[in-house]
Amino acid sequence: MRRIGILTSGGDAPGMNAAIRAAIRTALKNDLEIYGIEDGYLGLVQGKIFPLRYKDASEILTKGGTFLGSSRYPEFKEDAIQEKAVEQLRKRGIEGLVVIGGDGSYRGAQALMKKGVLCVGIPATIDNDVKGTDKTIGFSTALNTICESVNKLRDTSSSHHRCFIVEVMGNKCGKLALWSAITCGAEILINREIGFNEHQVMAELAVHDQFRKKRHALIIASEKLLDIEALAKKISLETSFSGRAISLGHIQRGGSPTPEDRLLGSMMGREAVEVLMKNESNKCICVKKDQILARDIDEALNEEDDSYAQMYALFRDMV
Repeated sequence: MRRIGILTSGGDAPGMNAAIRAAIRTALKNDLEIYGIEDGYLGLVQGKIFPLRYKDASEILTKGGTFLGSSRYPEFKEDAIQEKAVEQLRKRGIEGLVVIGGDGSYRGAQALMKKGVLCVGIPATIDNDVKGTDKTIGFSTALNTICESVNKLRDTSSSHHRCFIVEVMGNKCGKLALWSAITCGAEILINREIGFNEHQVMAELAVHDQFRKKRHALIIASEKLLDIEALAKKISLETSFSGRAISLGHIQRGGSPTPEDRLLGSMMGREAVEVLMKNESNKCICVKKDQILARDIDEALNEEDDSYAQMYALFRDMV
């Protein structure tokens, strides 16, 4: 192994830069050449590939997003497109590839592996929905951003007897909403796993309002599941709470990564390069019981995840 490449794909996540930085420094200290690929798989196919130097890893640890750039490129599932990507790597003598992203990015890596490219995946998504790992890069920062925002909303909420509906990201996986509901002390959770039942929501609010005499209420809802403005109006009409709706949007993706995401990215980036140095492939870097390890990617992606059920039981006990 003489040359490796690295790319970030799909949605950006705080801590990606930490993983890139660790990969650069680990590679160079082991006499490997490392090449950055701009804009994910799209940049790979277009040949947007350049050598990375030690200085490229400077001052990126604390920055959110990814300095390599990222993109969603659904056309990469086509065999002819994949062949173009392989050709771009072969022209430059790049033998191994570090892929940082979510499960869609992993599928791209699996396709390249079948064509003879050694690949290692690093899980990075604020949704924390990559199977086989307890944590993904970016989840900690997104959760922290939500908590900071809700803390500010609570101050005004309790002053005006309000119910805030806070819409968070993660419509395909409700972990971010669930973890947010627990850490922010929400009264009601709406996500893909639970669904949205308007009558049930109104009944639960009535309990908090009339019997528990709460000064404020908080509903955490995953995006794209309901019209939060319409629900807020209904709450204002049918309860004594003043309903307000707010969508946090892409602010959840940004910001300086938390120390946890910086550590996680650094450990995973180093491990990914060390795996490639052994000429191993079909691997993904995971966290299991606070240990960093490389696992077979097919095995990891087929693993059942019981963390949601455990955390949902905790949420119900806390309401």
